[in-house]
Amino acid sequence: MTTASGEHRAHFDFTISFANGGGLNGEAFRLDLPRPELGADEIGALLVHHLGLALVSSVELTNLRIVEEPHRGSRGVDAQAQQASRVIDLSHPIEAGLVTYPGLPAPTITSHLTREASRAKYAPGTEFAMDIITMIGNTGTYLDAPYHRYADGGDLASLDLATLVGLPAEVFHLHDAWSPQQRGIEAVTLSDRDLRGAAVLLDTGWSRFFGTPEYGRGAPFLTDAGARFLVDAGVALVGIDSLNIDDTESGGERPAHSILLAAGIHVVEHLTRLADVPARGARFTAAPPAVRGFGTFPVRAFATVADPR
Repeated sequence: MTTASGEHRAHFDFTISFANGGGLNGEAFRLDLPRPELGADEIGALLVHHLGLALVSSVELTNLRIVEEPHRGSRGVDAQAQQASRVIDLSHPIEAGLVTYPGLPAPTITSHLTREASRAKYAPGTEFAMDIITMIGNTGTYLDAPYHRYADGGDLASLDLATLVGLPAEVFHLHDAWSPQQRGIEAVTLSDRDLRGAAVLLDTGWSRFFGTPEYGRGAPFLTDAGARFLVDAGVALVGIDSLNIDDTESGGERPAHSILLAAGIHVVEHLTRLADVPARGARFTAAPPAVRGFGTFPVRAFATVADPR
């Protein structure tokens, strides 16, 4: 996975003792660092803050290594400057014949008015192309509105732009947090941050298979418990770079869609390049056209991030 802006993390084992008795041990722990030259005492203080502990009397770190590695959003590490100066495109381009989701129709693009034919309609030297695209709403990188799941849910035209534009992005880099045997992303994996009002973006690494047969089999997904946790956390939007926010191999159940869309939380699927977005500090935008009586449509999703100082 590509590192983001030269970020560093500490790898270590730890033993924490409490002033009122008892202790806490951890092995192979990883923690974001605001800068790589921190000493063991400073990293220990960051660890205590990240875990939210009180009455700590001592912290001992062993097997400490500082590694250049993308941040995962540890509490207590300052985000990069908030002034947006770089845009990262998180959308798959749409073209004729694109297979987004196995079994759904691919888009077709035909001409309504060719450049050659337009020359008879306009002044000399002036020509235009007008084309027709026919596609299902579930094409490329797209957003689901509540109407997609519920007949009485809000359609695309009803969505508040304030919930789609410039959202604080909380990116969970999860390439090593799931496996073919355990594909579901659980609530506990997402529970170390304040997520209220955020766009929660799940970077699983699955987008590397987009457009291939492998994309449609064995994809990671958000569990129903994970979806309920995000509703309770008050998030605004949930995005994933996988085939579906749900497990498509579960026999037709779609708990994550049902839970999130019932709560008015937007769902964006088939994102890409999330590994290039820092865990915190970016802003996320994914706005579909305001189509009445429609529940899902492609978006140009992107993140704006600050260049490092």
